[in-house]
Amino acid sequence: MKSMIAGVLSLFSLCAHSADADAIQRGKGLFMQHQCYSCHGTEGQGGERNAGPKIFPNPTPFVAFELQLRTPRNLMPRYAVQSINDVQLKDLYAYVENMRSSPAVAQIPLINNAMR
Repeated sequence: MKSMIAGVLSLFSLCAHSADADAIQRGKGLFMQHQCYSCHGTEGQGGERNAGPKIFPNPTPFVAFELQLRTPRNLMPRYAVQSINDVQLKDLYAYVENMRSSPAVAQIPLINNAMR
């Protein structure tokens, strides 16, 4: 029974993410193209000297994300529909939602071996 539940959960997870793989890739391209990384970091960790807030993990809900891009607070540039359309906005959000954290030092063989 446990293995069946694990299988169903695994399948559900795979379907949820594989359907969005193309959107995530397009979103990554937009993140780089519009230089979002320059303020938010390459992994959403936030910019140096508070250039931009941390956006990963735990990104804001889509509605707040859209509002911030269209009518930003503080010093963030405005991204009108002419710059990033609604489909691209969803792709960008898919990328932010699925960013990956850096591995721990112990999981990086080159660094881990150098520390011995």
